[in-house]
Amino acid sequence: MSPLSPSDAKPSTPFTVGLTGGIGSGKTTVADLFAERGVAVVDTDLIAHQLTAPNGIAIAAIRAEFGDAFIDTGGAMDRKKMREYVFSDPLAKQRLEAILHPLIGTETARAIAQANGHYVMPVIPLLVESGKWQQRFTRILVIDCDEQTQIQRVMQRNAMNETQVRAIMAAQATRQQRLEAADDVIVNNAGVDALAPQIERLHAFYMSLAACH
Repeated sequence: MSPLSPSDAKPSTPFTVGLTGGIGSGKTTVADLFAERGVAVVDTDLIAHQLTAPNGIAIAAIRAEFGDAFIDTGGAMDRKKMREYVFSDPLAKQRLEAILHPLIGTETARAIAQANGHYVMPVIPLLVESGKWQQRFTRILVIDCDEQTQIQRVMQRNAMNETQVRAIMAAQATRQQRLEAADDVIVNNAGVDALAPQIERLHAFYMSLAACH
């Protein structure tokens, strides 16, 4: 899960490019390609996994709020059970977000401050939905693709049916909302080979801006 609010996070001073996109748009692939070029990538999904892993700092609060049924035998949050629960109950989703989002915001801010690279690229799936993360980054980069491509990718990757994928998409910002929030856009309809020239162009652009930041 990704934060709706940066909470206690302080504004970052490095040159930062907030990367976002809908489910199945290819955020991880693009972030990995930027990382290969020396960019410091901060993955908020990874931070969320760490918080909800065995002995993660969110586990005690999740157990207290939702009960042992949502903690698996290894001591981590049962992500599948929790995902099904919060999708069926908006209030449960808000309760979980109230636990996770402040923690994710704090850990993201710490990671940005400690990052070492040409510039910093936080990956925040719900960046546009938050309404608060946007002003904290120098640029917003949106990974865009057509909706049918999104659906096919997620169905293949996560073994979901189309109805399930569309339900997730419906809970996210629309494609148009993300594009309106973007300073820069990478189109990811055609696979990795089509990404390289777009990434090279933007990386050179960001390097020039970071040098003046």
